[in-house]
Amino acid sequence: MKGQFLPYKDDNVTKSRPTVTYALIALNVIIFIWSLFDYSNIINTFGFKPAEFAVLTIFTSMFLHGGIDHLFGNMWFLFIFGDNVEDRFGKVKYIIFYLLSGVAATLTHFATNMDSLIPTIGASGAISGVLGAYLAIFPKVRVHVASGYGSTAVPAYVMLILWFVMQLIFGAVSFAGSSGSGIAFWAHIGGFVFGYVVGKLYTLRKV
Repeated sequence: MKGQFLPYKDDNVTKSRPTVTYALIALNVIIFIWSLFDYSNIINTFGFKPAEFAVLTIFTSMFLHGGIDHLFGNMWFLFIFGDNVEDRFGKVKYIIFYLLSGVAATLTHFATNMDSLIPTIGASGAISGVLGAYLAIFPKVRVHVASGYGSTAVPAYVMLILWFVMQLIFGAVSFAGSSGSGIAFWAHIGGFVFGYVVGKLYTLRKV
């Protein structure tokens, strides 16, 4: 979940303790530490390979990470935005939503990279769903972001739409074969769109 800015807090107070979000963060950290004992074999076995489609790896891949920076970036975004989505959905619905966001993201990646044998890993697809839901439910909440130019507070829709547009641009570049980043941008896009639609339907149901 990389970008040119880093959110470090929002002005969105939760009513309950985000135990599911904290548990997801802890689980990802524990699995990352475990993966270091036999990293190549674990990634090759439990990462999602589009050309060798396996339902199990759709789920296992979203709990694996490629390094400390990959893990930290994903968990930081989950920490900032996940608590409020969990608070609004409720704990059971939130964990189901999180997993389905990861599935939607992985299937989008599959649809755009069917012949790839490269293992895809990371929680960013599921977390992209969380970002999409946050945009749908809390578009005007102020998010404080830091960048190379300092820090500022902007409405959530400004930051999250900018983030999504960046994914679209890099995703388009990847189609041209010009992206060597190894980042599954279309997984981010698929997860985000899924999360936004679910979040929007949820807000409409609550009206």
